[in-house]
Amino acid sequence: MSMSVGSDTGEEDAVMSEINTTPLVDIMLVLLIIFLITSPVVLKLQKVELPKETNQALKSKPTNVNIVVNKDGDMYFNQKRLADTTELFEFLKQESVKLPQPEVHIRGDQDTRYEFVGKVIYTAQRAGIQKVGFITEPPDKTGGR
Repeated sequence: MSMSVGSDTGEEDAVMSEINTTPLVDIMLVLLIIFLITSPVVLKLQKVELPKETNQALKSKPTNVNIVVNKDGDMYFNQKRLADTTELFEFLKQESVKLPQPEVHIRGDQDTRYEFVGKVIYTAQRAGIQKVGFITEPPDKTGGR
């Protein structure tokens, strides 16, 4: 390795504007060799038997409770007439403790007074039912009446 201490004539040397890449190449070669040596060690993994995936339903959807209220205010569950809201309350109290809790769907006649449907909703609320919905007919697709 040589060192420049100046020229014989005393003139200044020109500024060297090039980057010496030799140390960079040396470092890159050392890193490449280390990578080539260690990569086969990393790729040799232990053989394990992975579990197989299966689709299983975690929660079963409960059957909905359908209550029918006719225009006279009579309440029905599964074609069985309920005597009054006390009988409905006892039935809904049993349904409210099931996990997951079923939904109560009310099918009210078009001519039913709001009072009768309101009694069913109030009874469901007292029994601890979280979801109460109404079943209606979809609109006529022809657009006519």
